[in-house]
Amino acid sequence: MPELPEVETVRAGLADHSLGRPVQAVRVVDARSLRRHLPGPAHFEAALTGRALRGAYRRGKYLWLTLSEADGTLADEALVVHLGMSGQLLVRDEPGGESDSESEARAAFDEQPRHLRVALELGPAGATSAAGATGGAASTNRASTGQRLLFVDQRIFGGMFLSPLVPDVPATVAANEAAPDEMGQSEVPERFLVPEAVKHIARDPLDEFFDPAAVRRKFLRTSSGIKKVLLDQSVISGVGNIYADEALWRARLHYAKPARTLSAAQTRELLDAVTQVLRESLAAGGTSFDALYVNVLGESGYFERSLNAYGRAGEPCHRCAEAGRTSLMVREPFQNRSSYRCPHCQRAPRSR
Repeated sequence: MPELPEVETVRAGLADHSLGRPVQAVRVVDARSLRRHLPGPAHFEAALTGRALRGAYRRGKYLWLTLSEADGTLADEALVVHLGMSGQLLVRDEPGGESDSESEARAAFDEQPRHLRVALELGPAGATSAAGATGGAASTNRASTGQRLLFVDQRIFGGMFLSPLVPDVPATVAANEAAPDEMGQSEVPERFLVPEAVKHIARDPLDEFFDPAAVRRKFLRTSSGIKKVLLDQSVISGVGNIYADEALWRARLHYAKPARTLSAAQTRELLDAVTQVLRESLAAGGTSFDALYVNVLGESGYFERSLNAYGRAGEPCHRCAEAGRTSLMVREPFQNRSSYRCPHCQRAPRSR
């Protein structure tokens, strides 16, 4: 399942290639991918057509595109995308020439991917007055031609929907400003507006307003195992099974250790490990174990080459091997999935 680095890679790709482009048409191939858009496919198509893609944002595993109206003003709702288990957002630039190579490119542009669910036909960047969108025009050298933005999803656990934008001003900012509830949407900076459906999601470790102290307080209030807490998107977002195992290995913690038993130093070390592994994976374009995760250009990430825990059952623990010890990584059942750990470095808690 795509986690923070994979979703951020997709968000950055959209920011580079698709912002400033007007939505000229929407084609819903499979309405199941719009099940969270309660008004239905016809409303979804009508609501997007004529607006332009303005800004690309993310919180945890959710990403959203703010929209501009025809007059360039910010729309009061955003296009939210959740990739689920196998969702992909692919960008296809329309060829602009008549050469043989462009003819081949045209054939590729017109080819419909397997498992296509929703297609957005986008015009050239800046083709409408909405091109004054946040982030400006797309940086691609094909900004003067059309583009298709394709939502592909094999398992159909992901989806797209429109959600009203609401203020979510960080406490440290709100303390120096008017109360968020007293602000009109037009008075709140766009980066402090989030889709209503996403507001309950906690900030992630790469967010500039991430609050480790608040996470620590949540840890102290629960006896749940620390991995379960890391996967709780209302506590800390963006972390899934892969990066939880990687962070716990780096912090030398067993997944079942009760969160409230972590010392302040252990909490800092764990959150530092989470942040580091997310940043390293992001730099590598994410983790691709199969063809289900790719960036907007269809390219795979390569962080799986750097994994220390996840998927390494039966292989030597890297840390133990460096210390001259022999310890093999183990795979253990965890909430209908698996956890990977080193039995020497990550010993089970005594109460287990």
